[in-house]
Amino acid sequence: MPVLITGGAGFIGTALCRYLLEQSDDEIIVLDKLTYAANTRAVAEFRKNPRYTLVQADICNFGKVDQILRRFSPTVVLNLAAESHVDRSIENATDFVETNIKGTMVLLEAIRKFLASRNGSEAASFRFLHVSTDEVFGDLADLSGNSIFREDTPYNPSSPYAASKAASDHLVRAWCRTFRIPAIVTNCTNNYGPEQYPEKLIPLVCKHAMNGWTLPVYGDGHQTRDWIHVSDHARALHLVLKHGRPGQTYAIGARNEVCNLDLVRLICRTFDKLVPEKAPHERLIRFVTDRPGHDRRYAVDPQKVEIATGWKPEVGFNEGIEETVRWYLDQALEASAQPHQIPTLAASGSATA
Repeated sequence: MPVLITGGAGFIGTALCRYLLEQSDDEIIVLDKLTYAANTRAVAEFRKNPRYTLVQADICNFGKVDQILRRFSPTVVLNLAAESHVDRSIENATDFVETNIKGTMVLLEAIRKFLASRNGSEAASFRFLHVSTDEVFGDLADLSGNSIFREDTPYNPSSPYAASKAASDHLVRAWCRTFRIPAIVTNCTNNYGPEQYPEKLIPLVCKHAMNGWTLPVYGDGHQTRDWIHVSDHARALHLVLKHGRPGQTYAIGARNEVCNLDLVRLICRTFDKLVPEKAPHERLIRFVTDRPGHDRRYAVDPQKVEIATGWKPEVGFNEGIEETVRWYLDQALEASAQPHQIPTLAASGSATA
């Protein structure tokens, strides 16, 4: 069936495209603006597949979105188009409001028009899956581990990024209720894995460690995040499409909490193992002033999605970190690149590319 993925050239989007191209017979149509964070390496690989079509377009352009819907008549639309890096949203929130809020509204309106032109059975079988983040819930200040995010946790976003994603979630639910768009929302924890743009925590640490650059860590480094391998997330999204119910929300996480400092130390130990001549990499760690509004803890209870779909994470965290480090080491040509312009390490945005 035709599947339209907005933001399909990003980190999570390309992981989802790879999964669908390998595990299904679906026709994949990607709408992507191809911003700085696009995974051009993966896109070049996918374009060799006759079941893959890339349309470079802005999700905020109603005419383009409407044209794509009419041209391809997708049975499923997954919205992964988003600006996703918290630090960038603090520096300049404009792009986040434009893409994450306006873009979602434009997509919803284009889908509403598209469904009005379909017959009853076609409209009934259509699904819209909006991919969001656990950051919309705000800060789990309880570091003891007794509290956790669930689907009914009230929204309390801290950063401009999280606020823009919270607004987009509310728009989807409003269009679902008022206009009967058959929509599903997922809120996922922090994603990691090979091929992530090096502004997020794990790839940035890898890039700096490879080059012997300092590893600055915000505050005391005890901010805790719940991590999921991007391939596990892609598989979960596919299962939610198959088994999830319109109007429902599903929280996705791998029950894998770790504080930022312990994560950076794990990456350092992995580099020590793989590049022993440059050990110990922990000597590169530096503590720096914390960023404004930095949430202390995120953690998700994935019980609902596990029961509804049978999904379970398959990639162990240590295994996934080593796979990720090896991938960045394999990109030897990147070793000569300059340090990234953002001087500090943030806990990365989770469910968006």
